[in-house]
Amino acid sequence: MPAYFDHNATTPLHPAAREAWLLASDQSWHNPSSLYREAASVKHHLEKAREQLADILNTDPERILFTSGATESNNTLFHYFSRRSANSSILSSSIEHPSVREPLHRHFAKTIHLIPTLADSTLDLTTFNQQLTTQPWTLITAMAASNESGTLHPWREMAAACREQHIPFHCDASQWLGKLPSDHLGECDYLTGSAHKFGGPKGIGFLVLRDENERPNFLTGGPQEEGRRAGTENYPAIAAMLAALIAWNENLPTASPTQRDTFEKDLLTALPGTRVIGQNAPRLWNTSMLILPRHDNRKWLARLSDRGLAISTGSACSAGHDGSSVVLGALGATPDEMRRVIRISSGWNTTDQDWQSLTEAIMATATNLDQAPLQRQKISL
Repeated sequence: MPAYFDHNATTPLHPAAREAWLLASDQSWHNPSSLYREAASVKHHLEKAREQLADILNTDPERILFTSGATESNNTLFHYFSRRSANSSILSSSIEHPSVREPLHRHFAKTIHLIPTLADSTLDLTTFNQQLTTQPWTLITAMAASNESGTLHPWREMAAACREQHIPFHCDASQWLGKLPSDHLGECDYLTGSAHKFGGPKGIGFLVLRDENERPNFLTGGPQEEGRRAGTENYPAIAAMLAALIAWNENLPTASPTQRDTFEKDLLTALPGTRVIGQNAPRLWNTSMLILPRHDNRKWLARLSDRGLAISTGSACSAGHDGSSVVLGALGATPDEMRRVIRISSGWNTTDQDWQSLTEAIMATATNLDQAPLQRQKISL
């Protein structure tokens, strides 16, 4: 059976999410903005889901805006801030996901400043604290956990520091949710999440606003979401998202990096010259970003795929462009190192056997790739 190691790109639908979606699609498919009894029932369920999500995040339900995912949420927020101030100064981490990085450059291209990254791929909190007082920031944004290296960022400390300086703080928690406790995320002024990163369906997510009275109005039209986002709410997807998040949060006490750490130890021994990005830094328990000692990462991906193992060369949202890693770029990696990076990201259901199969497949692939030039040379002779 194929082993899937690209959970940071997207996750399979959790059984609880599938069940919730089917039930809501069968019984609560009506438009929650309509006035008849069945629609009112859907509206009630929708608001109940908002309250449940607020409880998970430890925030007020009135702050939560349902969206199509983190990309829409991030675009909505930055568009909103671009309309609020013509002379905005933005402070962002240097290793953000494209759904943060690209809209920031669209709206604030000339006024973005970066928080530097340390050698272990964590954010430089000391420099950040110094940057806080250098100018009147319009917004500060930093992800909770890196989608590439899995490195955990000090978002809670950053949120507290911003609060003391009366600076709005935004955190993209897409990789954090469903993997680590989320009961303090509501401390962020603005928060984004995406269901398909933690076992929910694609096309649904949320944006937490600082003030329930804020009206981003990125999508205009009807009065849905209290006039904050036009478009009929997708209650079945919202119900599925919530079911997945609740289900995985129940597993949090069992979260452990043991499988990943064993894999990395075995690979470093068997394949000398391999580097683990952020090896000694706090990381998501499921993520391993590796610079392999030789061969193009596309060859690794193709050969491992042939063996039934799905891995990544980095962020799926950057694939097919320049192929570079924003994390490695921040660390000053060479172009050759960029071409040898792979990302492994497991899920809750990844087994010891899956990890062992991955180790064995990488070793067999290394042997095949090493022998390929010799085989071509023999054929040419």
